[in-house]
Amino acid sequence: MSLEVKVPTVGESITEVTIAKWHKKSGDTVALNDLLCELESDKATFELNAESAGVLEIVAKEGDTVPIGAIVCKISEAKVDGSQLKVESKKEENNKQSTISSQQSTPKVLEVKVPTVGESITEVTLANWLKKDGEMVKQNDVLCELESDKATFELNAETSGILRTVAKQGDVLPIGALICKIEESSVDSSQLTVDSKKAESASESTENRQPSTVNYAAGHASPAAAKILAEKGINSSEVKGTGVDGRITKEDAANAQKVQATTVKSENVSVSMGGNRESTAQKMSPLRKTVARRLVAVKNETAMLTTFNEVDMKPIMELRAKYKDAFKEKHGVGLGFMSFFTKACCVALQEFPAVNAQINGDEIIYNNFCDVSIAVSAPKGLVVPVIRNAEAMNFDQIEKEVVRLATRARDNKLTIEEMTGGTFTITNGGVFGSMLSTPIINAPQSAILGMHNIVERPVAVNGQVVIKPIMYVALSYDHRIIDGRESVGFLVRVKQLLEDPTRLILGV
Repeated sequence: MSLEVKVPTVGESITEVTIAKWHKKSGDTVALNDLLCELESDKATFELNAESAGVLEIVAKEGDTVPIGAIVCKISEAKVDGSQLKVESKKEENNKQSTISSQQSTPKVLEVKVPTVGESITEVTLANWLKKDGEMVKQNDVLCELESDKATFELNAETSGILRTVAKQGDVLPIGALICKIEESSVDSSQLTVDSKKAESASESTENRQPSTVNYAAGHASPAAAKILAEKGINSSEVKGTGVDGRITKEDAANAQKVQATTVKSENVSVSMGGNRESTAQKMSPLRKTVARRLVAVKNETAMLTTFNEVDMKPIMELRAKYKDAFKEKHGVGLGFMSFFTKACCVALQEFPAVNAQINGDEIIYNNFCDVSIAVSAPKGLVVPVIRNAEAMNFDQIEKEVVRLATRARDNKLTIEEMTGGTFTITNGGVFGSMLSTPIINAPQSAILGMHNIVERPVAVNGQVVIKPIMYVALSYDHRIIDGRESVGFLVRVKQLLEDPTRLILGV
């Protein structure tokens, strides 16, 4: 009787796999749970184990692409007499004894899995390996960086030993998934350093050495990659693979372009349009996808309007010029515009509480505190860390917190707690030269203030035209909760406080 071994279900969206490598041959006798072959999808590599002991008969060959549920091989039960069974039983017993006796010398293997990094985070992307496969690592060494749709996290080694990577760079992994293994080692730290250098040197020499034989995977496209190439009409031989053993990955196929001259026909004349017509495709990061999804949701789910005003920045600029050196000498931080705008917004938010509120189902939540989110352009996208209880802070405390959060954002070190819970947002497009814009609300908040660049403009003052440094400010708000009177009144109050900063100091 033969047992049919079929391709198991390996993922919700995976419909086919490729037989990457057979570890057994046809005719081999295999035991229960023996590793038979490796299956590769467009997302990860999986191992297929024997479901029964017997003689193996291979059906699908290496490199074949087979659908989920297809027969990969068959296992026929081996017939042996009683004496043979006794011999096998003794062999198995001896093997168990030798295994037990060798456990003292066999290194322990620690499985490293994706940790729980946030209440609402269900998956992460392996952004970057900082250690190489086979490299000696020490306890607490940073192994890799994990990226979610909200922040980037570092994964540290829980023990010392030899690193065996399982997941690849760019893989999307659910919480609890296996990332790598560490073969625990009892050698001292100095030996680890020496072995690490040896491993690194060996790795570099291996990368520089040309393979002596042609691997089946070289130039072979994964199922998803083959589909993309077929749609583009590109032959796999024209694409260089960056996957394992030169395999063409889904990203390689997405980036591949069929470059050809464009011909324009006019009567009997053919003109060839030369020049570079290449384009590249880059996979969206989890952070970028989340930002895109949330911004579209805000546009669709809120009644968003924007009101504008202009601020004469001369009083603040004169105040900064007069006290900036003394301020920095005393507090160790520069005096910028953000502290003035944050203080002005906090005063206005307390006078117009609807602007500091949010909708929760059928209720309106009014906040008696001001947690001000500041938009920061980080390397991997826009993030909005929060200044907690900004209404109770002095100018120097606000400036220090702005510098701290902006630095952590640019270093990808922000935590989930530092980016959640804001009640109002300030964004400064002026640092990039923006003159005027309509910022999008940062849900679930109800309003956002947009700052812009400062430009000298002619202004009529007491019947005379004078030149003043003017900044346009914009307030986008959710009209479901904030009326026009409140939105305009809020922005006028902010303008009043900024044009007479003494009011901020005196609290009037």
